[in-house]
Amino acid sequence: MIVLGIDPGSRYTGFGVVEQDGSRVRQLDAGRIVLTAEPTPAARMARLAEGMEETLERWQPAAAALETLFHGRNSRSLIALAQARGVILSVLGRHGLEVEEYSPAHVKQAVCGSGRADKTQVSRMVDVLLGPAPARRSADASDALAVALCYVHRRPLERVMEAAGASPERG
Repeated sequence: MIVLGIDPGSRYTGFGVVEQDGSRVRQLDAGRIVLTAEPTPAARMARLAEGMEETLERWQPAAAALETLFHGRNSRSLIALAQARGVILSVLGRHGLEVEEYSPAHVKQAVCGSGRADKTQVSRMVDVLLGPAPARRSADASDALAVALCYVHRRPLERVMEAAGASPERG
């Protein structure tokens, strides 16, 4: 199964594509969609939609995982990030993808074993779990791969919980 992980941002949106084959997970692609060159918010959101469409068309993932909003940001940043998330969810919805959302703490817990891990620890664990990238990964790409890995690691538990009639906390 191919899974797309997304680390949304209003300036840079990271994406990571992994393939799960049984217990084996490998990286297929990772990068970031750069939005800073666009002159207006509308143009940035249009570029984000185009970048997401290109990624979806190239990899045809079966599922997508998205990091939820972090509440400590200022209101202007929060609004811009919410707009980017809306664009991403719209594109994913148009493609009919299963979308799971995870808090930053859940992603860090799934990848590092601690919900308080820093970005350096997350990046190192992504390298351990997927192998080092041929070229240096951006922090956005590494974070997006961590989101995809969170989906891969949590999905079996979520299926068990759903079958038992319980709803696992996704954060």
